[in-house]
Amino acid sequence: MAEVVPDVKLLDYPHDPLAVIYVAYRTCYSALPPQEIRRRIDEGKISREKMIEFLERWLPTGHGSPKQQVNFTFGLSGMSRITSHQFVRHHVGIVFDQQSQRYVEFKGADFPYVVPPTWVKAGMVDKYVALMSQAARLYQEALDAGIPGEDARYVLPHSAATNIQFTVNFEELLHIADQRLCTRAQWEIRHFWAKTRAEVGRVCPELKKFIQPKCGEFRLGYCDETLADYQHCPLSRVRPHKSMIPTRPTPIPSSD
Repeated sequence: MAEVVPDVKLLDYPHDPLAVIYVAYRTCYSALPPQEIRRRIDEGKISREKMIEFLERWLPTGHGSPKQQVNFTFGLSGMSRITSHQFVRHHVGIVFDQQSQRYVEFKGADFPYVVPPTWVKAGMVDKYVALMSQAARLYQEALDAGIPGEDARYVLPHSAATNIQFTVNFEELLHIADQRLCTRAQWEIRHFWAKTRAEVGRVCPELKKFIQPKCGEFRLGYCDETLADYQHCPLSRVRPHKSMIPTRPTPIPSSD
C-alpha cells in the first residue's frame, strides 16, 4: 500500500511573465503602443527593477485584466480527493483536467492515498493504514467479481490520491493564494499552493513575492477574518486586523 508524495510542477508558462503583465498595464496608461514598450524592455531600456516597482503599486489595485494575460500550466499529483474537491471549487480563470476514478482502475488490491500528519502524531497511523488496506482489498474483490470500476470505486475513501493538470491565470493564482495560503486553510491545500508559489518563483522570482495570503502587504494588507481567528494566527504578530484599520485606501480605477 503506497502513501503518495505530493508534487507540483510547472509545465508551461510565458517566456517572460513579468514583462507580459507590465506591458499590459503600461499599454493602458501610456501613449506608446505595446510593441514599443516591449521593445524597450528587450533592449534593457526598462529595467526589471522599474517593472517590479511599477507592479508593486498596480497589482494591489482593482485593475485585474493585465494579470489575466499570463497563464501558468501545472502538473499536480498526490492530492487527496478531499482536497481536490476544495480545489476545483475555484472556477474563474482556471481550468482542470483530473484523473478519472471511473475509467482508471487500480490493480493489485492497491491504490495511492494521503495520510494526514495528525494521524501519525496521534499514534493512530497503523489503524488508518489498515482501513486503507481493507478498502483496497474490497475494491479488488469487486473488480474480480465483474463489478465495473465506476461502481467498485464507491468503496474508495476520500484519502485516495488523484492527479490533475490545471491552467490558471495570474489573477486567479493570486486569489487562490488569498484563501489557501491563509493559516485557516486546511494543511494539504496550503501545502500544495505553497509548492505552486515555489514553482512560479523558480521561473519568475520577481512575481513570487506577490503570491501571498490575503493579509499580505501586496494583497489586502490586513486580516479580514473574525477577531478570534486573527488572534490565533501566528501572523497576527506582524499583520493588522481589519478592526485596526481606521480607513482603507481607495483602489485606483481601471483604465476604462
